[in-house]
Amino acid sequence: MGIEIIFKIAAIGILTAVINQVLKYAGKDEIATFVTLAGLIIVLVMIINMISELFVTVKNLFML
Repeated sequence: MGIEIIFKIAAIGILTAVINQVLKYAGKDEIATFVTLAGLIIVLVMIINMISELFVTVKNLFML
């Protein structure tokens, strides 16, 4: 789970930025904003899942 998550987050960021720029060029600024927010929410969900796994691991460590 080490470096793969960094690559996934970077890929989502790059994809979101490209789609954002294409939509802004096409004059769809509102949709571009929603795409950016969607990318941010996807990354936040990934990070929240990682943090919850960390808490479970720490809990199991101290339950021994």
